[in-house]
Amino acid sequence: MPTITIFKDDFESLLKGTRATHRTVSIAQVEEWLMLVKGELKGHNPDTGELRIELQDSNRPDLWCCEGIARQIRIKQQGKIAQYPFLTGKTKPKAKIVVKPGMEQVRPYVAACAARGYQVTSQGLAQLIQTQEKLAEIFGHKRKTVSIGIYQLSKITFPVTYELVQPGEARFTPLGMETVMTLAEMLMVHPKGVEYGGILAGASRVPILRDAANQPLSFPPIINSREVGEVQVGDDQLFVEVTGTDLPMVVLTLNIFAANLADRGATIEPILVEYPTRTSLGKRVITPQDLKKSKTIPIHTIEQALGQELGIKVVQHALEVYGYEVSAGKGSVLVKLPPYRQDLMHTMDVVEDVAMSCGYGEFTPVMPAQFTVGGLSRIEQVSDRARELMVGLGFQEIISNILGSPEQYSGHMRIDETEWGQTVKVDNVMTLNFSCLRQWILPSLLRIEAASSRAFYPHRLFEAGDVAIPDATHEAGSRTETVLGAVIAHAAAHFSEIHSCLDTLFYYLGKEYRLEPVPHPSFLEGRAGRVLVADKPIGVIGEVHPEVLERWQIAMPVVAFDLNLSQLIS
Repeated sequence: MPTITIFKDDFESLLKGTRATHRTVSIAQVEEWLMLVKGELKGHNPDTGELRIELQDSNRPDLWCCEGIARQIRIKQQGKIAQYPFLTGKTKPKAKIVVKPGMEQVRPYVAACAARGYQVTSQGLAQLIQTQEKLAEIFGHKRKTVSIGIYQLSKITFPVTYELVQPGEARFTPLGMETVMTLAEMLMVHPKGVEYGGILAGASRVPILRDAANQPLSFPPIINSREVGEVQVGDDQLFVEVTGTDLPMVVLTLNIFAANLADRGATIEPILVEYPTRTSLGKRVITPQDLKKSKTIPIHTIEQALGQELGIKVVQHALEVYGYEVSAGKGSVLVKLPPYRQDLMHTMDVVEDVAMSCGYGEFTPVMPAQFTVGGLSRIEQVSDRARELMVGLGFQEIISNILGSPEQYSGHMRIDETEWGQTVKVDNVMTLNFSCLRQWILPSLLRIEAASSRAFYPHRLFEAGDVAIPDATHEAGSRTETVLGAVIAHAAAHFSEIHSCLDTLFYYLGKEYRLEPVPHPSFLEGRAGRVLVADKPIGVIGEVHPEVLERWQIAMPVVAFDLNLSQLIS
């Protein structure tokens, strides 16, 4: 979860608004208010006034900054949301960005605005930089889907062009350097180029933003120009741009920055973006832009979820003082999110906001009416016993994520387009790194082994965890089962060693098994077997194929087994 640092006096001034009288707020009051944003105060430095806040909501990027937290608290105090004139669509843009053809192949979308009248302070600059980093790293998936640039507006001549160039064609002095470099040199030398250059891997031409005077502004998503993109304390004219691969995310990110700067007293000027082809928002897109996400919620659904009758007036008021636009109907409310939010994915999102707005203390606690005694299921008893035995055999347990990528679970294992390589896919994924559910444990163990090359050998690792098996006969299209996997890695690892561990495991589990040869792409031919119990296949064992080890970049021989404990007890 995001953890941010803010300054108490800066926070206090934002709470009251730019024209209000400053008022000191106690730390106890801050902690109470943070419940509105699912935040927790993790530290306070009285000497510097720094507050370290951990936020528990990963769906609200607008709250990952001092301005967003203060805005949510201020709305609750004032009972209504602040109006942002630049989002009405009535302001005619004075400047534009022209997107050249070909950008759709690399990084197609851009949104931007100008901000005048707010004189940047040291604390304000620190918040701008922190928000830029948090949104790009977390919300923008390490700049893959969203990256942000902030510039000195007075140095830019419009219109700005967003286009592709050869890496050796354009050059400028990047932030953090004093030497003029080509874009190719930045990818090889600059720390940000080394860190984020993989985003542009395989692209023969790369993005650049430059103004009408042919002055480079930045090399998205890598680094800004030092001449234009180095904002300093005292600057009162800013240009903010967001580039990325997802247009709604790009626009939302800009909306957050525009609202933040407006809250600090800036006048926001929209900018027109002209695309070569039509986008989901049109060919000529004015940004910032209200994406107008709304949803109709039945009142009884909210009341049922919260376990208490509230009535339509209470629900409407609770949502309005939390920042929603609400229209009450017969037995339902039509709710619309403010323009800096796009987290309305389910009715429960609204229910949670009603609860936070009303205050959890307003709900009457209900004690359980029945007393029941719980116990471990049969599969948990067997998996716990298996864990004890594996530890006794000298193995170290790991716990890994059930989500991963097809490349890890199938590609690296040489089982693409085979019966072993079928996985359960995740719809509408935010990143390909977590786009499917694992169908066996071995790839998770090999991922840990690949990262453990500096640890003393031998390595003996195991995991007992859930996997998802595609099954068209099942109601959900897949079934969840518990699997035990183990690997041994060292210079002399061989089949007999892992076989003896399997033999001992089955002996103490009180089960009989047998092996039969099986051709499996992940294992050496002739050095792999299918594990059968009562002639029913429940797993595989063998010496991992050298090509698999090479794909994982593992330098030592590895032997392994993968057993389906759910099938074992059935």
